[in-house]
Amino acid sequence: MKKIKKNKRLVAISLLCFFAVAGFYAQNSKALTAPDIELHTLDNQRFNLKQLRGKVVLINFWATNCASCLKEIPHLKTWHQDYHAQGLDIIAVNMFYDRPNHVVQAAKNFALPYKIVLDLKQHIAKAFGDVQFTPTTFLIDTQGNIVFHHTGLLNADKMNTLIKQHLPTP
Repeated sequence: MKKIKKNKRLVAISLLCFFAVAGFYAQNSKALTAPDIELHTLDNQRFNLKQLRGKVVLINFWATNCASCLKEIPHLKTWHQDYHAQGLDIIAVNMFYDRPNHVVQAAKNFALPYKIVLDLKQHIAKAFGDVQFTPTTFLIDTQGNIVFHHTGLLNADKMNTLIKQHLPTP
């Protein structure tokens, strides 16, 4: 009797794994288009995400009190420096709970060269699937498709490779 229960449990676990993997591939086999939303930067630039088609866009949800977010800043600055001229735009979106004066101060302290956007009413986070945790990063290709989504500290080498793969060809 114990052996039958154990076998049933193994079958159930196997089926759960199968459907989880099948669901993942079904979900990721179709490219998800990035939301068409208006963004407003700290330096008063207004633009629509759709206007950036033709460029690779890295969207990074972060907060000034997030240690992992702060740890990613040097990589973001390097990618901006190395790839902006080749067609990469980086947009750092601050979470709704981050105080604007803290964001402005962090942008100055870290000399952030890329676009910084406040998400005070959570409309950007909701448009990207209700982002709740930081850091959360999306990479959008030149056609406006989300080609990468990750929550947590990025693997810098992997991200660097992904960015280079999706940059427009000269």
